[in-house]
Amino acid sequence: MKSKNLPKGLRVMQDPTLNKGTAFSEAERDALGLRGLVPPHVQTIDDQVQRFLITYQKRSTDLERYIDLSSLQDRNETLYYHVVTRFIEQMMPIIYTPTVGLACQQFGQIFRRSHGMYISERERGHVAKVLQNWPRKDIRVIVVTDGERILGLGDLGANGMGIPIGKLALYTACAGIHPTQCLPVLIDVGTNNQSLLDDPLYLGVRQRRSTGEAYDALVDEFITAAAEVFPKALIQFEDFANHNAFRYLQKYRDRVRTFNDDIQGTASVALAGIYSALRVTGKSLRDQRFLFFGAGEAGTGVGELMVMALMAEGLTEQEAIQRCWFIDSKGLVVKSRTDLKENKLHFAQDHAPLKETLAIIEAFKPTALIGASGQPGTFSRQVLEAVTRLNERPIIFALSNPTSKAECTAAQAYEWSGGKAVFASGSPFHPVEFNGKRYVPGQGNNAYIFPGIGLGVIAAGSRLVTDEMFLTAARTLANLVTETDLAQGRIYPPLSQIRNVSLAIAVAVARVAQQRGLAEEALPDDFLGTIRAMMYRPEYVSLV
Repeated sequence: MKSKNLPKGLRVMQDPTLNKGTAFSEAERDALGLRGLVPPHVQTIDDQVQRFLITYQKRSTDLERYIDLSSLQDRNETLYYHVVTRFIEQMMPIIYTPTVGLACQQFGQIFRRSHGMYISERERGHVAKVLQNWPRKDIRVIVVTDGERILGLGDLGANGMGIPIGKLALYTACAGIHPTQCLPVLIDVGTNNQSLLDDPLYLGVRQRRSTGEAYDALVDEFITAAAEVFPKALIQFEDFANHNAFRYLQKYRDRVRTFNDDIQGTASVALAGIYSALRVTGKSLRDQRFLFFGAGEAGTGVGELMVMALMAEGLTEQEAIQRCWFIDSKGLVVKSRTDLKENKLHFAQDHAPLKETLAIIEAFKPTALIGASGQPGTFSRQVLEAVTRLNERPIIFALSNPTSKAECTAAQAYEWSGGKAVFASGSPFHPVEFNGKRYVPGQGNNAYIFPGIGLGVIAAGSRLVTDEMFLTAARTLANLVTETDLAQGRIYPPLSQIRNVSLAIAVAVARVAQQRGLAEEALPDDFLGTIRAMMYRPEYVSLV
């Protein structure tokens, strides 16, 4: 885009996709009518980064840092993504979990500028027309939530918009999806959170949640309209409650290019961690016994992909299911129970009912604990000591988000297992010193998976997103973990390598799409070079 097609003066500075602030060149200042509107010294992007960090690092809380970054995104997207990409290990916990959870809880108080689109029942019957109000037409990724199950925090209604905004920031920072091709969406059908309904600053529809046919009709109209208005877009479901997440995935997965990150992304990153952990334990996947704490979207999503992986190792489906036991709020998931929904029924065991965790551990003798319960303290000292007694190197994954919901901390896992645990968590933990050794805990962050999946789907123009892609992504991610990483206790690559990880996953996913006849885009044999060239790099380009 050259200067003759651009807005001039203050208008170009008010567009965050074009604004460079003090970095407009002399030529740009002349061509765009910026003389006198910005200080005379032309700064580099590095100068601007330094100025931003001086203020940012003085903030006393992570929420203040979140607000600083959001404000930067509002005024200068290139600089925002330059900062986030360059300092991804420091910035990811701020723009996403765990800080994004607090930001969602206080969304109405910290709201500065609207991002994304809000679809409510007021738009029923003309959702497609409303979507056409979005100024960018080449949308490639949509992240949509209804705010009913935000992380482990529950129903936050319209405040849940912070999640799609954060996820899409990671699509750009981690996989180079251009920010103008990303669209956050909040389907607002109300909230059952009374404190929000009573909050004068709450920005959403002030009613109890719609359910049933009216709710389904709005979601269906949105999916249909999004596919019509943005035909090349991938639609990612995010933080829907269990009772809607599974059925929407089943309903739409064979109709449009869509996936549910809470179910499939979590499954893929967890499976990748298991593959890496097995390099530490020296055991095979088919010999593992997985005890899942929590039988919701995340837990059973991991279980389903685990079954697929075990079957690829030569087990029958039933043999694979028998290696995956689940505990929910009522105890062991067994066939004799009459309260099980479909996602749990698939994993119901032919075993006597058991309620107590220690009794279940003694009966099953698990090699790995997978925490997706949202219940802090679930992995107690007694639980970890019991599983350590049964295994030389127990695998302990405390995956619940945010940090306050983790089943145990990294320090507890290492201490209570005597340093034997192969540990991963959903939210970040600092390195731990125990018995003279430094452990760097792995973070099973979905950001290792979903950006690369999205990039691969976009590159290939895949009509659908399949479970095979998530299995392939898990294997690809695990193969990128080095022996040095494993020696430190890290079972995922450093976040500093996230763009390389996303590129590798995208290449593998695009190849699956082509092999299965799902690709609408022709890619040359050099997948790697072609997809790398597609990735957005947050650097200033000349506007004249």
